[in-house]
Amino acid sequence: MPIIDIKVPNIGDFRDVEIIEILVKNGQEISKGESIITLESDKSSVEVPSDHSGKISNINVKVGDKVSEGDLILKIEVIKKEDTKIDNKEINNAEKIDTSIESPLEKKGVETSINNIIKTGKLVLASPKVRKFARELGADINIIPGSEKFGRVSEDDIKSFVKHGINQKHPLENNAENRKQQIKIEYDHSDFGEIDIKDIPRIKKIAAPHLVNSFNTIPHVTHHDEIDITEMEEFRNSLTDHYTGEKLKITPLAFIMKALVAALKEFPTFNSSIEDMSSGKITFKKYFHIGIAVDTPNGLMVPKIRQVDKKNIQHLSAELREVAQKCRDLKIDKKEFYGGSITISSLGGIGGSFFTPIINYPEVAILGVSKLNKKQILFGNRFTERSILPISLSYDHRIIDGAEAARFCNEIRDNLGKNFAFKLAI
Repeated sequence: MPIIDIKVPNIGDFRDVEIIEILVKNGQEISKGESIITLESDKSSVEVPSDHSGKISNINVKVGDKVSEGDLILKIEVIKKEDTKIDNKEINNAEKIDTSIESPLEKKGVETSINNIIKTGKLVLASPKVRKFARELGADINIIPGSEKFGRVSEDDIKSFVKHGINQKHPLENNAENRKQQIKIEYDHSDFGEIDIKDIPRIKKIAAPHLVNSFNTIPHVTHHDEIDITEMEEFRNSLTDHYTGEKLKITPLAFIMKALVAALKEFPTFNSSIEDMSSGKITFKKYFHIGIAVDTPNGLMVPKIRQVDKKNIQHLSAELREVAQKCRDLKIDKKEFYGGSITISSLGGIGGSFFTPIINYPEVAILGVSKLNKKQILFGNRFTERSILPISLSYDHRIIDGAEAARFCNEIRDNLGKNFAFKLAI
């Protein structure tokens, strides 16, 4: 079979455009027109399609590479026509999919699709681009009824399915949407002065549906508290290298992570997930992977720091700096955004006192940390200056009540106090 080079097409005047995502893998069979990589410039992002059908023999680029027009992306083995024929048996199986579904909006259609998957044991058909689109919206493509030939799922099917799910599960949101539609904007913003229209950053567009889903699915309640970390700060600032004598630069976030893990061990409900409330089941996690919200020029990213319970303060501090830099450089792997226990959103380096962080679904809680400040408080029998850390704990009220949340915050406070500072550093 002939091997053809797939190169970067004409992308205008842009040069050295960064590859932010590779949508295919070696050995995968693709069709002409299917997206193979995603490029992002300082103005926009675009998916590059293949101009041939065939089987990928070698991918010559990786995420982070910068390419220009004519650069080699991958090599592809062109498949002969007879090789692309669909097996009759596969067609027969595909034809078993119920074609009586008139619209993917109908609840009956969703139930029929699920039943067909259970009966046939066969996943629905969809292109890699469509599967990627479903993942970005947080939708399970295996339960989405397809409207195209042999039940193939399209982007429109996914949009309809997600819209249907939101409309069915969130009547309050429906009412708000109806009210919004009744308000007709009879003016243009430019009528009142100069404006500038820009593209929403790609990462924020990806995060938006997840935030909407979390906010609409989970009944949020936020508990605010203040923690006296004077002794912890004194201990942190006294740490030095045993060999060089140089002062160790340890971020307070490393101590907070260790304190949080200790609290999760005492309150395992906070290290759980509820995927389906109707099932009456809850998943308790025995690992401790802490999500850290990282502020980047491209938007907020939440990578996970794995096995926090098995790492010391110095290791965590170094890993936090490394992971944050990878996020800013868009060099971090997608898998690092999944599989967390709980998330920390820290505004300590920016400012503020308290806020209401949104839970990172399917987690059940998120800890917001604000800027450390000095306060004169009654300590013992006299007023003295102490280091006070404001915290904001948002939790899923379906599984966590207010009393448990307050106790959880008390546990974090005790873990960051005088008696625990040294233990947390080990």
